[in-house]
Amino acid sequence: MYEFPLYFNGEWLQTTDVLKIQSPFDRKVIGKTYRAGRKEILKSIDASCRAFESTRKMAVYERSEKLLQVVYGIREHQEEFARILCAEAGKPITSARQEVSRAILTFTDASEEAKRIGGEYMPLDYEPGSKGRWGLVRHFPIGPILGISPFNFPLNLIAHKIAPALASGNTMILKPASQTPLTALRLAKEVEKAGWPKGTLNVLPMDSANAGILVESDRIKMLTFTGSPAVGWSLKKQAWKKRVTLELGGNAGVIIHDDADIDLAAARCAYGGYVLAGQNCISVQRIYVHDQIYDRFLKVFTDKVKKLKSGNPADDQTDVGPLIHPDEVKRVMEWIGEAVDQGAVIHAGGKAAGNVIEPTIVVNADPKMKISCQEVFAPLVVIYSYKEFETAIEQVNDSEFGLQAGVFTSDAGRIFRAYEKLEVGGVIIDDVPTYRIDPMPYGGVKESGTGREGVRFAITEMTEPKLLVMTQR
Repeated sequence: MYEFPLYFNGEWLQTTDVLKIQSPFDRKVIGKTYRAGRKEILKSIDASCRAFESTRKMAVYERSEKLLQVVYGIREHQEEFARILCAEAGKPITSARQEVSRAILTFTDASEEAKRIGGEYMPLDYEPGSKGRWGLVRHFPIGPILGISPFNFPLNLIAHKIAPALASGNTMILKPASQTPLTALRLAKEVEKAGWPKGTLNVLPMDSANAGILVESDRIKMLTFTGSPAVGWSLKKQAWKKRVTLELGGNAGVIIHDDADIDLAAARCAYGGYVLAGQNCISVQRIYVHDQIYDRFLKVFTDKVKKLKSGNPADDQTDVGPLIHPDEVKRVMEWIGEAVDQGAVIHAGGKAAGNVIEPTIVVNADPKMKISCQEVFAPLVVIYSYKEFETAIEQVNDSEFGLQAGVFTSDAGRIFRAYEKLEVGGVIIDDVPTYRIDPMPYGGVKESGTGREGVRFAITEMTEPKLLVMTQR
């Protein structure tokens, strides 16, 4: 069983509020930690502010080298991190290992980007009154940052908050998801070993109500949140004077035109729709297939989906593991039942065993059904047909979300029309919206959020440009 105390101000602390962590697969207790109360939260703000007086002055090489030490620490303990991920998030062990590799890339990228936080020279003599004037623009760290992370990527999503914050000279208080705090606390050990000033990183599991103390504190200069739209937008209202980055999910669409490689499209959609049991904000949820290839695609796709293995995430052969909690299974099965009652057809899957839902394909669904228009966050894909490419673009856009979209076509004209017209943060050609490489800008529009992650882009969010005006006499 895994056990980690809280981590703040460079110390490890137990409280009287014990938080037991259950396996999503069989609900057995696999670890425990502790919740922070008001006293610990207020102390963490003090610690973060004190540490900022040191981190803001750290030389570039110091920040870069300490981030590399974190990389070395994760790399040395890769399998341990993967096993914790598998245990607390129910993530198939193969996917857990991939997430650890991604976190290594994220911290490596941060180490490199720490050296590239540059500035700009600006001529200012645009009119006679400014003759002899010129400016310098530098990017300064803004101060203590609050990070709130979800359960589905317990390591790499917190890496996307911690790594750019530290690279740019800021400090962070992290509230990990209550279902998956152990990975974050294990990562804190590597940050501690790397020798950052005490208070640079504080990892505090806590109740959502107590998180409001941090959101509303005027000493916290930024909120970076990944989670549900309802919570995210509510927090933005609470943090209205702060800088805020929100990554809030979606119901990602894929367009497959008649000139696409059907085998490739089917294979990638079978991956993108069911990896992590669909608990991914860029999971494939809606597929729009040109009517001339619809039947053929459906057959190939169905064959690939039926070969996916569901079950115990600790098994190396498992493709689809459990949902995070029984309540989520109940919700998804209710949504499926509602859709069937309204005329949708389950083409494959549609059943649950414990917390594991079979990889499910639904056809003949109305776009207004919950399984299509809301974020299902489960191993479920809805398939539609279309006649005109422009119609498919409109159908993808007919959503309150706009994170990423995939387009399978070999026609350059269609590619650029999709790029211009799709209302999303990223258009992925000849692949699914589930694709993400960690240095790329990542974020969405509409209900999918505001701001961008990806280390270089997050650093921009986490720094303040300041102008120095000089006059040559």
